[in-house]
Amino acid sequence: MSLLFFIHLNLISFFTPITTRVDVCVSTEEKKLYEIINEYRKQKELDPIAFSSKLTAVAQAHAKDLSENYDFDPKGKCNPHSWSDEGAWTPCCYTNDHKQAQCMWDKPKEIAGYTGSGYEIAYFNSGGAKAEKGLEGWKKSPAHNPLIINSGMWEKAHWQGIGIGIYKEYAVVWFGEVADEQNKIITCNLN
Repeated sequence: MSLLFFIHLNLISFFTPITTRVDVCVSTEEKKLYEIINEYRKQKELDPIAFSSKLTAVAQAHAKDLSENYDFDPKGKCNPHSWSDEGAWTPCCYTNDHKQAQCMWDKPKEIAGYTGSGYEIAYFNSGGAKAEKGLEGWKKSPAHNPLIINSGMWEKAHWQGIGIGIYKEYAVVWFGEVADEQNKIITCNLN
């Protein structure tokens, strides 16, 4: 192989984006949450949101991180969109004034190679998070419902991917405006 060909190949490799393949499976409760969110959107005459393996990997990681490393305190400094220092990610404290929002928006890029920002809603139930209860809570929330149904400040967002994670007492859903080529739902028993 000539040196010029070798340099050309390396330049192509350098400038060609690497696609991160993320394989995930979802529990029956996570699949149910995905389905009832899209049913709710259909009732509002909105298009369904495609399943995203990458956003699901982030959602599942965050639900587990919250359960194992976050002390729920509604009046605490760091809200549930925060990430601990106990994982393969950059820890962050998402404050209620939203000044640290970027640390949450970038997690899909950092963890799963998702090429866009991600936006998360989270649900906590000390008795265990369930799909229907989570959606009921989000529908009643003036901060969370608009994100699900593209109203208010989210009216112009066009969700191309959704990721679902449920672990013990937490359910989290991630929304993104970039399509994920990995959108096949594989069911397994996680919870």
